[in-house]
Order: sequence, then C-alpha cells, then structure tokens
Amino acid sequence: MKTSELLKLFRENGIMLNKHGKKHDLYYSPITNKIFPVPRHKTEIAHGTLQNILKDAGLK
Repeated sequence: MKTSELLKLFRENGIMLNKHGKKHDLYYSPITNKIFPVPRHKTEIAHGTLQNILKDAGLK
C-alpha cells in the first residue's frame, strides 16, 4: 500500500497527525488511544510494517 492511500484511510477513520519527524510521522488513533509511527518518505510500505501500523491504528 502506498503512503498516500494509508493517509486517506486515516482521514476517513479520524486518525490524526500528532507530530512530524525526520523519518517518521507520529499519528494518534482515537480507536486504540495509541500514538504510532508511520514512515514518512516511503512511497510503498512493506507488508509487515503495514500490518503493524493497521493493528496499532485499530483498523485490523
């Protein structure tokens, strides 16, 4: 999945940007009440990383 597709999914589910970083941005999920990192400069996110992000976001 591309980062842009993931961010669109975040917007649809109310997941908000918490903080910008150099290599990762931190997002907050009201579903799980967690803050988690998302790679910033990758166009394609690796499958295992994507699964962990979706789990932390409460979308899986």
